[in-house]
Amino acid sequence: MSTFDTLAVHAGRDGLTEQGVHAVPIDLSTTAPLPSVHEGGLAYEQMATGGVPLEGQSTVYQRLWNPTVARFEAGVAALEGAPEAVAFATGMAALSGVLLAMKSTGKNHVVAVRPLYGGTDHVLASGLLGTETTFATPAEVRGALRPDTGLVIVETPANPSLELVDLARLVEEADGVPVMVDNTFATPVLQRPLKYGVAMVLHSATKFLGGHGDAMGGVVATSAEWAVRLRSVRAVTGGILTPWPAYLLHRGLATLPIRVRAQQDAAHKVAMALAGHELVGKVYYPGLPECDPLGLVGTQMSGPGSLMAFDVESAEHAERIPGAVRLLTHAVSLGGIDTLIQHPAGLTHRPVAADAKPHAQMLRVSIGLEDPADILDDLVQAIESTR
Repeated sequence: MSTFDTLAVHAGRDGLTEQGVHAVPIDLSTTAPLPSVHEGGLAYEQMATGGVPLEGQSTVYQRLWNPTVARFEAGVAALEGAPEAVAFATGMAALSGVLLAMKSTGKNHVVAVRPLYGGTDHVLASGLLGTETTFATPAEVRGALRPDTGLVIVETPANPSLELVDLARLVEEADGVPVMVDNTFATPVLQRPLKYGVAMVLHSATKFLGGHGDAMGGVVATSAEWAVRLRSVRAVTGGILTPWPAYLLHRGLATLPIRVRAQQDAAHKVAMALAGHELVGKVYYPGLPECDPLGLVGTQMSGPGSLMAFDVESAEHAERIPGAVRLLTHAVSLGGIDTLIQHPAGLTHRPVAADAKPHAQMLRVSIGLEDPADILDDLVQAIESTR
């Protein structure tokens, strides 16, 4: 297919005409008939060890594999330019799958570049899954590597400060250690990390990929080798995405380019206006020159996206603003069709260590598809009325 937008509409929809349908079918079966004990056992072993069902083979059980989920995976793989993708029940389940897949290679140490999503930071800092983590800046990554380092993790643009990381340089600094990039904020519309030598690209599909705030999921686009490891972990731990959200998330891919570009256009207008408001301190948005010192927007990223954060004069002021909005929704998450505002330090990044937590006067906004003038009017009245 010649263009990204065409691919977004058609990827993962192969074979529909042969099935006599136009919309993607939803296969809700939790179990599948087995032709014999021997053949059923072979099929089970095939999928439980990270493979996909062979032609004509029973799919055995939904925890192992599902055709609706597989279609969504094919769509994401195509958009990220990856050989394969593996879908999980949530973004955090996907991250857990990545960490456990790394451990299956005999490695136990992670180098992570902060800032990261609060849930990611917490899992890594706590060692909950038995991994050990060294947090580092991009420049410190090479020096933080150890013989047992199995993964370098980064999120760019970062949550919630929108800091950008040069992926080609980071891959160099990783010195052969696989790099996993959380690409949730950028989406493949704006950034395709695999082009820069990255090993795995993770999405909280709940966000932009689905785009409507009504389906949860996570997905990792990667090589065939890593996909086998991830599917094996998923089969054993039971973290697979289920068919109904897979259908909704796959449907979201078709409009992803249109939504992302429209939200980005609105975000640029809102960010520019907020940057000039007397009650607003720093605005964190990659479309502002001071927030992109490496010049990555227009090179690594095709655009700055639709997430932003901004500071006000005090933590107390920041905590009052979300309760005063009228059009916007005070809620966590991001990437949906409506604009959301939240206080990272008090919510999504609450479990992050004090020395790495976002400062308390910062608010994060995910710009939706409303008229940017209406979004701005609501933000301004909330900022001004709560001072």
